[in-house]
Amino acid sequence: MAGELGTNLVALRWVANPWRGDKFEALWGEVAEAALDYGATAYAFFRSKEDQAVFIQLAFGFESKLGWERYWLSDEVSDARARAVGLFQVPIIPEWQRLVGFGSRALVPVGE
Repeated sequence: MAGELGTNLVALRWVANPWRGDKFEALWGEVAEAALDYGATAYAFFRSKEDQAVFIQLAFGFESKLGWERYWLSDEVSDARARAVGLFQVPIIPEWQRLVGFGSRALVPVGE
């Protein structure tokens, strides 16, 4: 599975402005998924259960920062950021990570 994800990960921590989390979630979910159209091999978009204002966006597998920048600076994502102004706190700083380890275990329903 790790080979399918690639070894690069870009992580963003978004903090929605008060009472704007639902609007941000509705707007940004599709934008996060669009990373797949620009070279990401997988993406994830999380909302904290503890603090409903906190979101984590992950994009796996961009081969280079240029691939990420094609996504992040694209008309589609730039326009979405403009529509989202006022919904989140700035700055948003993409953070590059290198995958060191990854694991997964299939869950088997109880009783089977």
